[in-house]
Amino acid sequence: MLKNEKVKLVEDLGVDLKEAKSVVLINYSGLNVKAQQDLKARLAAVGGRMIVVKNTLLKRAGQTANLDKDMLDDTVLQGQTALVLASEDPIAPIQALGKFAKEHELPKFKVGIVEGSFQNEAELTKLSALPGRDVILGQLLGALIAPQYGLVGTLNANLQKLVFVIDQASKK
Repeated sequence: MLKNEKVKLVEDLGVDLKEAKSVVLINYSGLNVKAQQDLKARLAAVGGRMIVVKNTLLKRAGQTANLDKDMLDDTVLQGQTALVLASEDPIAPIQALGKFAKEHELPKFKVGIVEGSFQNEAELTKLSALPGRDVILGQLLGALIAPQYGLVGTLNANLQKLVFVIDQASKK
């Protein structure tokens, strides 16, 4: 890659990093080409994308995008590093990565930034195990509506008892 191409790549990557809702670094060593293509397709389906970039170029792009210093640490940027960017839902690509990692035992989370908050490997693993956004919203809605259903059931029970008593009294 020529120097001017590297400069352009760093500039473009810096813009992508600033605009992303979540940025996750993964170690993808050990994934064959077919598995990488499958992972990229799964990420694309949930609004994410995986970019393989040299660690030095990633560090420069991260500095221009003002990423957290812990994310650009030399201990993190070792070995094969791929970048996963989320453009829509910040958690969905992390969940797709977690599901893929369970099936293939690869890739491994390194660190990430989710909506401006730094996340280490353990926190990313916890985020990947969360249910989807729609499931969580459904659970919240169910929790909010449950007391109303209980109240309606209680009120209906008293009315049913009254109707039963009146019915029994009319039969005598």
